[in-house]
Amino acid sequence: MAAGSNFLPREKLNFNSEKIEQGLAKLVLTVIELLRQLVERQALRRVEGGSLSDQQIEDLGVTLMQLEEKMEELKSAFNLEGEDLNIDLGPLGNLL
Repeated sequence: MAAGSNFLPREKLNFNSEKIEQGLAKLVLTVIELLRQLVERQALRRVEGGSLSDQQIEDLGVTLMQLEEKMEELKSAFNLEGEDLNIDLGPLGNLL
């Protein structure tokens, strides 16, 4: 074996900071959106189950609306649409 053959060829890596930021924002917002939807579904189950007071239902509704508004702001800030967050998981289908 020649010396240095265990190393990858020295190629210049081309990092585009804007694409990296966009990709990271997409990943983070996808995880947040997934969690938001799960929390919303759980909240609906609790409302339908009758385990919450009227005030708790009101507070929950306001909180979920505020979270959805914040998500819209963040998607807009990173030029993302809702469908951009729906990652294709191949044979498992779409994430959201």
